Amino acid sequence: MKKTVLLLIFICFTSAFLLGCASIKGETAGEYIDDSTITTKVNAIIIKDPDASYFKIDVTTIQGDVVLQGFVNSRETESRLITKIREIRGVKSVKSLLKIETRK
Repeated sequence: MKKTVLLLIFICFTSAFLLGCASIKGETAGEYIDDSTITTKVNAIIIKDPDASYFKIDVTTIQGDVVLQGFVNSRETESRLITKIREIRGVKSVKSLLKIETRK
């Protein structure tokens, strides 16, 4: 009897643990880590870019799809960023919602 109760407890805890690996977005823990890695690499590209580093650009990555929101100084800067981001391993698509803002 004790073994059966212990087995049931073990199954309950294991099930709860495995179900906890999926986030509310429907991503597994591995996908979330991959998306976080992509977002970090995208932010590094933005920071290293001489024309984009001074602008506020938000990066969202969901299952390899990257969305950029914020401002850049020109379409050339936007295009250069998108080209570099597409080269990141794991990136499936890049959607730009960037707006042009000229600094005075």
